[in-house]
Parts: sequence; C-alpha cells; structure tokens
Amino acid sequence: MSGGGTAGTAGADGPGARSLWAPPARAGFLRSDAPWRAAGYLLATGLSGLLLCFGLLLSGLVAGVLAVVLVGLPLAAALALAGVPVAAWERRLVRFLDGGRVPDPHLVPPNPGLAAWLRLRYREQATWRELGFALLAAFVLWPIDLAVAGCALAVPGYLIAALPLLLRDGEQVNVLKVLVVHSPPLAALLGLVGLLLLPLLAYPLALLAAARAALVRLVLAPGGQEQRIGELVRSRARLVDAFEAERRRIERDLHDGAQQRLVALTMALGLARLDAPVHGPLAARLAEAHREAGEVLSELRELINGIHPQVLTGHGLPEACEDAADRSPVPVATRFELPGRLPAPVESAGYFAVTEALANLAKHSGASSATVEGQYADGRLTIEVTDDGSGGADPARGTGLTGLADRVAVVHGTLSVSSPPGGPTLVRVDIPCAPIDRGAA
Repeated sequence: MSGGGTAGTAGADGPGARSLWAPPARAGFLRSDAPWRAAGYLLATGLSGLLLCFGLLLSGLVAGVLAVVLVGLPLAAALALAGVPVAAWERRLVRFLDGGRVPDPHLVPPNPGLAAWLRLRYREQATWRELGFALLAAFVLWPIDLAVAGCALAVPGYLIAALPLLLRDGEQVNVLKVLVVHSPPLAALLGLVGLLLLPLLAYPLALLAAARAALVRLVLAPGGQEQRIGELVRSRARLVDAFEAERRRIERDLHDGAQQRLVALTMALGLARLDAPVHGPLAARLAEAHREAGEVLSELRELINGIHPQVLTGHGLPEACEDAADRSPVPVATRFELPGRLPAPVESAGYFAVTEALANLAKHSGASSATVEGQYADGRLTIEVTDDGSGGADPARGTGLTGLADRVAVVHGTLSVSSPPGGPTLVRVDIPCAPIDRGAA
C-alpha cells in the first residue's frame, strides 16, 4: 500500500503479511493509495481468474476429446503444471499490493534442460499446491473478487453520477435522468449517499484484498520455519562441499609440492651416503637424516591419504575401501557389489565412514578380524562394517561416530550402530543415491 511492506518477507507471518492488515486501521488510510491498490489487486485477480476458468474448461474439453485417440495424456500432464505460472502471477500481484516479496518455494533443478526441470517440478509438493490454488482461483475466488471490487467501485460511482446530471441538461435517458427530472431532491440525496459509500466501502475492499493476499502467502509460499530449516540444510551442504573442495586442494598441494620435494631430498641424501666414507661420522649422520626423511615422507603420504585418497577419486569406493583395509592393523575382508561409480559426495561419505569404523575397531574393540560389505539396491547404498571384538561401542562416549553420523546426514543418509557388550559390533550406513550414468556424462 502506500508505505509498502518490507521486501524479502519469508512467508505468511512475515512483515509483508502483517502490513496488509495495518492500513485499514491506520490514520490517513483513505488519503493513501492503499484503497486503489486493493481495488486494482482484486480486479486483476478477478479478471485473471476468469480467463483461467475459461482456459481450464477449454483445455479440459480438448483433453477429453483427444483422450479418445490417446493424445490427451500429454495435454493432461501439461495441465498439471498450469498452477506454476498462475502461482508466479499471484505472487507478483501480492507484491504489487503491499510491496513485500512472496518467496518462490521451488528448487533449482540440479541439471540444465527441460527434462530435469519437469522431473523436479512433478516431484515437488509446491507444484501440486499451486495446481490446487489455480483451481480454487478459477472456480471459486474470481467471482468474489469481481463482485466485491465491482460493488465497491460501481455502486458508489453510479449514485454519484446523479450529481452531475443535476447540474447540466443532457439528452441521455436512463434511470438517473428520470430521477433527476421527477425528483431532484431524491437524486441529490442518492448522490450524497454515493459520496459517503465510496470511502466506507474502501475498508471491506482492503480487508478482502488483505485476506486474499494472506491466502496466497499461506498456500503458495513456504512457511517461515520450513524455509529456515531448508536454508540451514542447504547451507550445511554448501559448507560440506566447500570443505571437500578445500580438502582436495590441500591434498593436491601436498602431493604435488611437499611430497615431491621430500622424495627429491631422500634421493639426494641417498646419493650423498654413497659418496661419504663408509665408517666415518658423516656417513652415520647422513644415514640418520636419510632415515628421518623416509619416515617424514611416509607420514606425509598417510596424511595425504587421510585427507582425500587418490584411489577414491581415480578408481571408486570399493578400491578405496580395500586400500584402507590393507592399511588396517586388524585383518579386514572387503566385498562390494555396486553398479558403477556413485556421486562423489556419496563415495566420500561412504569411504570416511569405513575408515572411521576401522580406526575405532583397531583402537577400542580388540577384534581379531573384520568385514566391510557394500551393496546397492532400491536406490540406496548400504555399507556394513562388522568386527568380532568386545562390543560396547557408544556414540555418546565420543568415539567419533557422532561426527560421522553428521557427515552422513549431509548426504541424507543414516548411521546405525549395534554393539552389545561382548560383541559383535555392526556399523551400518544407508545413503540414498543414484549411480552416475557414464553415457549421459
């Protein structure tokens, strides 16, 4: 309205929604442009709802006729998305009314192209809410909008038209003309009634516009709490992605920089040992330096492998888990049945789940053997790490499983632990995902 709402409102309870109800009770309401905005809003929604009604009826008739020859199914599928542009138009009209933005509840498709957009839209609840609102606007709301706007504007305007007729002599013949000719006092009274009705009807007009805009915010925009939770989940995922990218950058820098220099230093010390006297003090010092350089190189390689192993990037989850099992002090057997490569975040979460579980069993379980089994079925990756140790693993005791559960949750997975006293211990990871289509890539 005249002051406008706060841009960037989050939902039906945001500042923009509250500002809809404030102007009718505010001093100076009639002197502002709020009544005219409300009238324009209701006229726009009423006329667009009328057009939508005719469009849906015509499309439904065409779809019914074409369904006989099995052509109506694509049209029916397209009609299911009719609520998307209608909802976008309704959100824009609400912004015209109060200046507050109504957030779009739709997500951005993960891949470009029409097919990805359609798959996402058909799966979203917001699409079906918008379709329901489009049907409501087409068959219920528009007559109310036009009736209220028409009564609030046309009735006072028709009565006020009696006043100019009293002041001039015209050839127009209508009810008001006859009334002016035969009963000028009554015509003047009706004109004054029209002048009084015009500001009085502005209040119910603005209230109806506010109620309709509140309905739009309630149905076509996500709730404030839901949106905040969704944003928290998305921000956590973005932070994890950024962290993974930084891990890989550090791994590349160490692998291509510090590790290569240590290798060159180790080789140089080895060559220097060959040139030094065999039993002299210099040979002993060079041998000690050569041994220390070799140990530092081994530790650096372990560090690089812990940050992000090259085998995981190059060969995939089964080979990376097998490499981790080979480096475990406890004998570990690995078995994987996967349809191919999985998304990088899923492989990373699965790999670090396995390495954390193997590190825990090596430190705390006293196990003599362990198994790592992974399989893919029904759109889910399942990894189970089992050992024959003493059991008693409790995530609440800070064994690293709590942080691992958080890491798995970022990719919408779950972590469960079964570890009764006396063993065995089972760590199970379930992650929903889809294999990478190498042909599409």
